[in-house]
Amino acid sequence: MGGAKVDLKKSLDAYRAQRGRFRLLDVPDQQYLVVDGHGDPNTDVFAAAVEALYPVAYAVKFASRQQLGRDFVVMPLEGLWWARDLDVFTVRRDKAHWDWTLMVLQPDWVGPDLVAEAVERVRGRGAPARLDDVRFERLAEGRCVQTLHVGSFDDEAEVLARMHDEFVPANGLRLAGRHHEIYLSDVRRVAPEKRRTILRQPVEVAE
Repeated sequence: MGGAKVDLKKSLDAYRAQRGRFRLLDVPDQQYLVVDGHGDPNTDVFAAAVEALYPVAYAVKFASRQQLGRDFVVMPLEGLWWARDLDVFTVRRDKAHWDWTLMVLQPDWVGPDLVAEAVERVRGRGAPARLDDVRFERLAEGRCVQTLHVGSFDDEAEVLARMHDEFVPANGLRLAGRHHEIYLSDVRRVAPEKRRTILRQPVEVAE
């Protein structure tokens, strides 16, 4: 089996968003490599999670191409974010109290055996500190609202306030899951004011 390299960012509707527009969509269940963490993302703990995810993601890509004849573009980093008090995340931005799960989307033809093999391949090359924390999981989000934010991560609060306090209730909905971010820009190469991030929030019908 062969063919062109698949870029899921271009083929999946869930990876489309426009700046200044809130869009409702139904996100299908999707599978990810994931690592959990807590605290300020500007720390070594966060960096260690990223350093564990991406070697596995590239090893999965290599194994898929070699064994299945199916190549794909490794997807951008994503994160689920939450805190006991939502204002800590959306208003006060108190990063020390944030919980998070970092994720890299995997194509639907990738299975747990391929991921397990990829983890062992990475281990054989010298394991990242958090390699044993990498999991392969499905995420069910369902009905969501999302938009594109362009700018610094620290400038998201105003956009989130409009999403949570205006758009969601105006459409007879309420928040129903963890805040989800998709980092379309490489933070190592793109200036903060130009970074493109999809902001996604699962919702449900308000009673």
